[in-house]
Order: sequence, then C-alpha cells, then structure tokens
Amino acid sequence: MSASPAKEATAPPGGNAVAIKDLEKRFGNFVAVNRISLEVKRGEVFGFLGPNGAGKSTTIRMLCGLLVPTAGSGTVDGLDIRHQQEKIKERIGYMSQRFSLYEDLTVEENIDFYSGIYQVALEKRDDRKNWVLSMAGLAERRKSPTGTLSGGWKQRLALGCALLHEPPIVFLDEPTSGVDPISRRQFWDVINELSTRGVTVFVTTHYMDEAEYCDRIALIYRGEMIACGTPGVLKHQLMQDKVLEIVCDRPQDAMEVVARVGGIKEVALFGRGLHAVAMPDGAEPGAVRAALEAQGFPTRRVERITPSLEDVFVSLIEARDRAGQPQTAVNR
Repeated sequence: MSASPAKEATAPPGGNAVAIKDLEKRFGNFVAVNRISLEVKRGEVFGFLGPNGAGKSTTIRMLCGLLVPTAGSGTVDGLDIRHQQEKIKERIGYMSQRFSLYEDLTVEENIDFYSGIYQVALEKRDDRKNWVLSMAGLAERRKSPTGTLSGGWKQRLALGCALLHEPPIVFLDEPTSGVDPISRRQFWDVINELSTRGVTVFVTTHYMDEAEYCDRIALIYRGEMIACGTPGVLKHQLMQDKVLEIVCDRPQDAMEVVARVGGIKEVALFGRGLHAVAMPDGAEPGAVRAALEAQGFPTRRVERITPSLEDVFVSLIEARDRAGQPQTAVNR
C-alpha cells in the first residue's frame, strides 16, 4: 500500500472543490436533505458525519450527478450539479457503500473493466493497473475471483478502481462500513496520502472516531447540517456541557450514584470506567467523588476531559431535539 500514482490530481490548486447553497432533496413529503450549505477546499479531507438515514448518501448522490436536487444550487470542480452532471462524472471518483465490484470477475478483470468505463488512455492502463494492485496489496491475487476477497481487500480494490482515471475529487460513501478496524486504519492511510497529493476527498461515515482523520467535518442530523468545523473547533467551542471521566470500583453499580449528583445529565459505561455529561455550572469532580465514596465506591480518578466528537454530536442533537428547531451551524 505504499506505492502511489505519479499524478493524482489535475485540477488547479486553491479555491473550492465543492460548493453548495441551500441544497434540498424531497421525496414526496419527506425531506431527505434540508437546505444544506457548505464549501470544501481543494485538497481537503472533508468528513460528512451522521447516523444512518441522516441524508448523507442522498447529498453525495446529488453532488455526483446521480440525483437532481429539489431546490438549491451547487458546483463540483466548478461544474453545475443541475446542468452538468455528465461532465461532473468525468471529473470525480465515486465509491458507493456496496463497493461496486463484480464479484464473479477476477481482481485484474475488475480493474480492466473500470479502466474502460473511465476511458483511461490505452498507453496508461498498465501503469494504472499496477498502481491499483500495489496500493490494494493485491499484486499476488490479481487472478483471484473478487468474491473470494475479504472486506478490507474489496474496499481497497474499489477505491483503486474509483481512482483509475486520476480524478481531482473523490466521493466515498460509507467506505469503511462493515470492515475490521485494521482495514479501516489502512484505508485512512490511503486517504491521507491522496490528500497530500492534492486530491479532494469527500467522505461520509457514521463512525465518529474517523472524523479525527478529517481536516473539517459537517455533522448531519435528520437532513440538516447542525455544525461544521475542524474537530478541534467542534470539541472545544460547541460542547457547552462538561464531560467527566470516572474510574472507580464496580462502575456499572456506580452509575446510579453518579446519576443522582446534581447537574449530571447522563452517565454511560466507557471502557473500565464511566463518562458523565454534566451541565456547565454543575457537578464538579469533587462532588462526584464524594458521592461515590459516601456510598462505598472507592474512586481512583474523577476529572474533566476533552469531549469526544461523539459526545459533541450527542449533545448537539439532544439540544436540537429539545428546541425543536435547527441548531445554528458553525463553519470554520
């Protein structure tokens, strides 16, 4: 997986690779995407995060020219998503959730097939094929039926096929869903390498930990963008509640004690300890420790920690649900 193409992007540096304004998609009375606006810079790894059914795939299909928006506007590589869908398809790589591979073909036959689909120049096809085989770690399995590969290998092969024509922008829709953690990490190594070569990567995922690998992320909930920014901005500026890490004896039994401390909103098991979410002006670490020890739970540590992106996301969607209205999005 260490080999890299000699050239990955042909688009000029600078500017926006993707720009959308008030993008909306309705299916009858159902609003799948509700007036989303954002910009993605060239060479950026942009994460589009949210639970299943949040509108991520619908958005990415509009950007790839596969669905026509109900309202709003947008450009991909400077091309209009309403009127220049076919030109957009020539300028992007797209990897769907289902890998888009033909399992009855061999690894090499899949690469040859997609080389033809993407109209890779004949004189470049051998070089591009060798790059895909090297990147995916499949040089020794080039004659194997694709259906016999593990999920991680299929994933990297699908990515390689999406990159055969050296597009400046790549859309990856839930690319790591259903594969093992090691394969997920290796896949992100490839994404980061693409970014260093100027390729813009727009990736959807419901794995919150993967957001740490992105330059910026947008959080999507029920078709709406509820926040957008760098992981650092989201964790340090949007999370008003405090997160306390608690290490004590019998943490599962201790949850009830912690939940009764004034200002605690939520308690959950986290590894061998607990994470508690507290209101900004309540439940200091000392009060939690005192409550636990008074009830016979020896406590080794109670301290405030930087929230995870999952903590931020849960806090934002709970606030949105309580208000019954969209959050004000932060975009930095």
